[in-house]
Amino acid sequence: MGKDKSKILIIGGGFGGLFTALDLAGTGDITLINEEDHFLFRPMLYEYLSGEVEAWHIAPDCKELLDNQASFIRGQVTGIDLNAQTVSLADHKELSYDVLVFSPGAITNYAGVAGAEEFTLQFRTLDDANQLRRRMTEALDHVQPDSAPQDTRSALTFAVVGGGASGVELSTKMAALLRDAVKRRALHGEPRVVIIEMADRIVPGMGEEIRKFVENALENERVEVHTETRVVRVTQNDITLEHKNERLEIKTAGVVWVAGVRPNPLTDSLAVERDRRGLIVVEPTLQVRSHPNIFSLGDVAFYRDVEPTLAGTAQLALQEAHLCARNVRAFIEGGELKSKHFVELGEAVSLGTEHAAVLTAGKVMGGPLARQARFAMYTARLPTWHHRLRVGASWFFEGTAPRPLQPLGF
Repeated sequence: MGKDKSKILIIGGGFGGLFTALDLAGTGDITLINEEDHFLFRPMLYEYLSGEVEAWHIAPDCKELLDNQASFIRGQVTGIDLNAQTVSLADHKELSYDVLVFSPGAITNYAGVAGAEEFTLQFRTLDDANQLRRRMTEALDHVQPDSAPQDTRSALTFAVVGGGASGVELSTKMAALLRDAVKRRALHGEPRVVIIEMADRIVPGMGEEIRKFVENALENERVEVHTETRVVRVTQNDITLEHKNERLEIKTAGVVWVAGVRPNPLTDSLAVERDRRGLIVVEPTLQVRSHPNIFSLGDVAFYRDVEPTLAGTAQLALQEAHLCARNVRAFIEGGELKSKHFVELGEAVSLGTEHAAVLTAGKVMGGPLARQARFAMYTARLPTWHHRLRVGASWFFEGTAPRPLQPLGF
């Protein structure tokens, strides 16, 4: 198969798909398909919510990033014919491929909880963050200046379902923003942010050293923690919890669901081997079993040789992308395909709007300095050198101060 003639089709513009496309530049005829026109650096979506970063910092345009090194199609994939080697799009367009890279990402998993899909807010896109920020602002706008402290607390009660890193980063950001707004508006009382986790501890997969910083941050930001607790039901104005067979109903201004994900439904349409969670089983080379010209990575793929804490993370998808691109090139050129053991490169957790915790080389750093280290770490992981340069300069010269929750129409 000549590399100049090979059609490489990449489904999904997240960390797996986009970085594979960038690494493959100069190999074959590359086309990237994504439902959005931009890539999203999701680990910093929390900073977008708080206004510490702007949309262009973390959501650059896909065409701009690819810079004519690959074609880009914004569209929704509706079907894949493995025998004909074609991909169908919602606009009835059909594309053929010689090599397929499948990395469409995941969607929110509501685990069958009554009312969850209908009444909770997601937190996976720029629009989700915009909607949550607006919901918090609307709740603040409804609090009268002379409201009693308990009424302020009731009106500003928000629940975050899921106590992993996402739940911690989100809840501490929300608490910091809401408390700052209450102070600026001279309201009486405090907001209430509740985080709910089914396990017996927050961030169950995280190491003990960094966990101490997380627990201190939750306490400092006055986030109310409920562990060993499951969500029974969500309605428009409340959430029902169960802890040790006792139920508790909490009135809420909003519930955000970050309790887990499941593979993109497009995965279900593929006649390939999957594990019990629905993940595509891939070889150590990231090739789909029985389909050597199909590679899969990221949230939809089960790769065995990986540290357990990396499962489902952007960091894993990024590492897999570099291996995937190398192996796609080797497959096309008839070379030897490689495998790799993926390890944790470090953890970085945002904790409110002024602090973070960073674990690297076995050492943990916390506080404002860790926040700056986190920005530096993520600058280095942005997609292209020119985007890294522009964003790094913006953060250095213009700063990364949060943007207060101003009254709507202000």
